Amino acid sequence: MTVALGTAFKLIDAAEWKAALEAGHYDGSAVDRADGYIHMSTAAQLAETARRHYAGRDGLMLLAVNTGALGERLVWEPSRGGDLFPHLYGPLPVTAIGTVRALTVSDDGQMRFDDGGTAP
Repeated sequence: MTVALGTAFKLIDAAEWKAALEAGHYDGSAVDRADGYIHMSTAAQLAETARRHYAGRDGLMLLAVNTGALGERLVWEPSRGGDLFPHLYGPLPVTAIGTVRALTVSDDGQMRFDDGGTAP
C-alpha cells in the first residue's frame, strides 16, 4: 500500500466502521472517548500499536486518514517513549478516510490483511 504524505492510521472494529459510515463520522472507541481524543498512529507507529492494543483480535479495519482534512483538531502529542502521535479532538469524518482494509491481529501482534497485502 502506498502511503500519502499526511496520512495517519486508525484501527477500529468492523462494527464501529459500519456505524461510522451510517453516521457520516466516527466518534472513537471507548478508550478514545475516555481520553477525550481519537488515537491514531503514523505508518512507523502502526505495528507497535497493533501489537500493544489489538493482539488476538479479528474483525478489524485499518483506516488511512487524510490528515490534511482534519484541520486544527489534529494535534501531534508525545506519548510512548516521547514519540509524537496524531490525536484528533472531535469526530473523524468519513470523508477524511482514504483506504479501508480488513485485517486480523494475531496473538503475537502481527497484522494479517484480508487482501493479502502488507502494512503501510
